[in-house]
Amino acid sequence: MQTDPTASGDGASPEVLALAKVVARLRAEVADLKGLASVAGVLERAEGVLMAREGVSADAAYETLVRRAGSRGTTLMEECWVTLGGIRPKPGAARPPAADPAADTAADPAAHPVAASGPTTPEGDRPALGADFRPGRDEPDSRTLPAGLAAALTDARSTDDVAEILHEALRLPLGVDGVMIYTLDGAGRLELIGHSGIDAVLAAQWQDIPPLSGVAALEAITSGEPRWLDDPERDAERYRLIGSPERWPTRAWIPVPGAGPVTCAIGFFRTASIPFGGEEQALLEQAVRLCGGPLRVFEHRTAGPADLDVAAVQSILDAVSGAVILLAPLRSPSGEVEDYRIEAAAPESVDVAGRRGRELVGRRILETYPTVAGTPLWQGYLKALDTGITYEGEPFSYREVTAGVPETSVYSVRATRLAGRLVVSWIRQDTATRELRRLATMQRLGNLGWADWNPGTGTVHWSDQVYAVFDRSPGLGPVPLDELPRHVLADDRPALADAVRRLLDEGVPIDRPFRIGTADGVRHLRLVAEAETDAYGAPVEVHGFFQDCTPQRDAELALRESERAVLVQRGVLQAERAIAARLQHALLPIPEQSIELVGLCVDIAYMPSDTGVNVGGDWYSAIELPDKSALFVVGDVAGHGLDAVGAMAQLRFTAKGMIITGSALPDAMDRLNTLLLHTAVDSAATTATMIMARYRPAERRMAWVRAGHLPPLLVRGGEARFLPLLEGNLLGASFDSAYVEDTLDLEPGDHLLLYTDGLVEIPGENMDRALDRLAAAAAEAMGGDAPDALARLLAALRPTGQDDVCVLDIHLPADAE
Repeated sequence: MQTDPTASGDGASPEVLALAKVVARLRAEVADLKGLASVAGVLERAEGVLMAREGVSADAAYETLVRRAGSRGTTLMEECWVTLGGIRPKPGAARPPAADPAADTAADPAAHPVAASGPTTPEGDRPALGADFRPGRDEPDSRTLPAGLAAALTDARSTDDVAEILHEALRLPLGVDGVMIYTLDGAGRLELIGHSGIDAVLAAQWQDIPPLSGVAALEAITSGEPRWLDDPERDAERYRLIGSPERWPTRAWIPVPGAGPVTCAIGFFRTASIPFGGEEQALLEQAVRLCGGPLRVFEHRTAGPADLDVAAVQSILDAVSGAVILLAPLRSPSGEVEDYRIEAAAPESVDVAGRRGRELVGRRILETYPTVAGTPLWQGYLKALDTGITYEGEPFSYREVTAGVPETSVYSVRATRLAGRLVVSWIRQDTATRELRRLATMQRLGNLGWADWNPGTGTVHWSDQVYAVFDRSPGLGPVPLDELPRHVLADDRPALADAVRRLLDEGVPIDRPFRIGTADGVRHLRLVAEAETDAYGAPVEVHGFFQDCTPQRDAELALRESERAVLVQRGVLQAERAIAARLQHALLPIPEQSIELVGLCVDIAYMPSDTGVNVGGDWYSAIELPDKSALFVVGDVAGHGLDAVGAMAQLRFTAKGMIITGSALPDAMDRLNTLLLHTAVDSAATTATMIMARYRPAERRMAWVRAGHLPPLLVRGGEARFLPLLEGNLLGASFDSAYVEDTLDLEPGDHLLLYTDGLVEIPGENMDRALDRLAAAAAEAMGGDAPDALARLLAALRPTGQDDVCVLDIHLPADAE
């Protein structure tokens, strides 16, 4: 006789009690598994016999067996064997009342030999299911079919067997051509656990169904009600149909009832496009109820968390540092988590018995850490598993026995749900371990390592990082301090040797850089060391560290090189600015006040951009011609710098020369275009815009042409308007460009503005809006003969300074004769 080991635990430690409970549970599980198959099989067969003999349901058959066992004074198993004809009632057992004919019949199994033994095939194997049914029969027998099915299900050893038995039993009487069995896991996904009459390709495609809407099997499980599908067109709109609707126009999904929540559904498929009738539906539901017992047995055996490629997880954990394991929850028949099984483990995961890494796989948590049950850690595991919220526990103490010596360790644990499992990692917070971990981290991050020398004994100790710093194999061992100078570059050897000698003889600390040669090149190292001396001042121990300063040294050299390049570039830029400023002063002198020119008052404004060389391609010209007329030019060469200045000078002087020699304005503009096209190879500035105007004072008439430039602005009587936009491409764009001349008669008080785009351009602003802004500001600022009209305009517009600005204000005084 065995006793419960947990019942005699007086004085035992909690660890022993928890371990005793685990042992008792394991023994009970072994006993249950041994008897499970035989008990379930005998009970199901006995229920089947009663269902066939008396035409009752499975539940009613079970109640009948229980009632008869109570009235006879037998056990439930004994009554099952009596019903199956295996044994007679116990001698002296009370017989049921004579008024109960069912009881009398049961007492003499020979009265129903077929029911007692069950219908069999000629070969004597599995019962012949549906033997009384023939194809084309109007209604199947609701008594014989469930009985034969119940008897056959006792031989099922897997969910595929259940599907095959259902298919065989229902194929002829109900025209069922396929059966699929799905179960619902904890993540809401459907898993195909059995099928028959379904080809392997289709079964593989529908092996796993995520929690989607429009799945009839999932609706049957969640609602607990069958789903009858007999209209392929309508069903295809509502559900995700398995297989072709033309192949199986009629389907049924029926939930498998049980003591707890419904987690399983069975699907029936037939090729006939005839809905299942009322009697057929009742038989299918009864058949599903008969499958409930075997399916629950198989589900209990195979129940587990959602599918996961555990091998892939193990491969990942093999490359992970630290203690990490993958736990699969083990649940009781009621669904409660009883324990966790380790399915994968990182190499640094170690239990109290010293098992490491993959040695832990397959073991249970309560077998390894029995006192964890019921603790906040255990509750944290459950919460993380149920809610998916990562559990991060407070550091806790755990007492363990290592090599017979009790030891208390402090752990910090983290648990995260993964596909119905838990990924658990932990850190051991013991002081010594923590300090060693910090020291190793500091050495790695600082690229340094410690070293100890004992001059008296000649012993030397290097940390692992020192070998990495020296690019030296640990198999060669550390280098004694007095031999260290022999391993450095020749140029650094005398200074380091002197510093080491002073340290060993006088105890003078060292803080010395030096270089060594490695396979990767020269490394810049630093040695910092000091000596512990005895009462006479002689060094007895030397402690120090080596640091690899190569990255810092490389960064310093790169910084110096960068600074040198910046200084050179700064000098070049300053020289270029000086040259450009001198060119600007020589080529484009800016008068300090208004100039009088053939009866006109001309104000000039030139503002270089704030960036670059400060001299660009904007330019102007205002000169008196030999015939007492005046020439006004404003241009803008693309680009900045010396190339733009050179192109500007070429255009400026060429334009003057052609007009002085008598060329008409359009002809001069055409020749300038040709000039720029032919010199484009030698000049970076290949295009330019220009306004050219010629004023004859006798007629007070201004003739003008444009080449891609903004139109002149006329301010008259307090109103501002732009002159017509004449035809004319920018210079240097095309040989086919044509230029048109127009004239304007000036009146006393008029202001005519010639300007470049830097006066109005604002990044992101439309040019039409910019010109409107210019006209409004000019109308307000340039009325009358005030000498500061141009200054007021510039103050109102406030150019951005991102481009050069050149403006000519040509004004005919109000008192002009």
